[in-house]
Amino acid sequence: MKEKLEQIKIAALREIESAVSTAQLNDIRVKYLGKSGEISLIMRDMANVPKEDRPAMGKLVNELRAAVEGALTEKTERLAFAEKQARLKEETLDITLPSGERGLGSLHPLTLVRRELIDIFSVMGFKVAEGPEIESDLYNFQLLNIPKDHPSRDMQDTFYVNENFVLRTQTSAMQARIMTTTQPPIRVVIPGKVYRSDDDASHSPIFNQFEGLAVDKHITMGDLQGCLTTFAKKIFSADTEVRLRPSYFPFTEPSVEVDVTCSMCHGEGCRVCKGTGWVEILGAGIVNPAVLDMCGIDSKTYSGFAFGFGIDRIAMIKYGIPNIKLLYENDMRFLAQFN
Repeated sequence: MKEKLEQIKIAALREIESAVSTAQLNDIRVKYLGKSGEISLIMRDMANVPKEDRPAMGKLVNELRAAVEGALTEKTERLAFAEKQARLKEETLDITLPSGERGLGSLHPLTLVRRELIDIFSVMGFKVAEGPEIESDLYNFQLLNIPKDHPSRDMQDTFYVNENFVLRTQTSAMQARIMTTTQPPIRVVIPGKVYRSDDDASHSPIFNQFEGLAVDKHITMGDLQGCLTTFAKKIFSADTEVRLRPSYFPFTEPSVEVDVTCSMCHGEGCRVCKGTGWVEILGAGIVNPAVLDMCGIDSKTYSGFAFGFGIDRIAMIKYGIPNIKLLYENDMRFLAQFN
């Protein structure tokens, strides 16, 4: 047994010294010291050694194991240092060389559209406001004429933080906040992120909404139509036409869906507008008198209009983007088109 241990020691040390990489050393470590390694197997067989010989044999095995481990550690340190030096030499960067040409970046299409929208409505006298993305049930629903048992809550798949707080489903929540703290006249637009449990080619669980609110004396549906017509002609093209269709929203009465002539075919009919010549872009209406009263504004004296649309949808229509997910994937090939 003593001769066998000496042979193993000689062979192991020879292999360690001949190794030229840390990977080879790892293989050698497994060969001799792994669970099924030669030295490990000898240690398992110690139970078969006569009792009186075990102390001496155990000492020899431990010395062998220590010698192999020591040689492995020392050679590993030497090879690791040599490999590091070689890597440093190969990967040296000459900082005096001129850098490669880099193209200029560009604003994200959502940022471009958001800024353009703010500019358009600022010229019409609207101020800009922002609010919290985690919103209370009171502002997100109740003050907008959507009590807890209202069926219209089913129209919005909501992410609930707890019973009283949600990830806001609409920037309309800021309308309620503004009307409860500000007396008319009010003219404000509210851009921001909103969240709904919805996901397909034209919907995303997170998207950007743009809300508008005007409250003053003698505001009519004609004022709303004029405002939206101006917006549509500015954001798309001067020949864009607008049409209003009756609809329903609990916080406006009467309510309308708003269509514009397709920016791709200009009303002639194409794939984007599904041959109709029209594209739906937003919902709007006259602020429900119940909402005004709940927010502390006298509905007998004041009236108002409100509208809301997805910035993402406007960007998709304006730039012909087929899938909303392109706006969130950060693909440089896509984003470079807006340089």
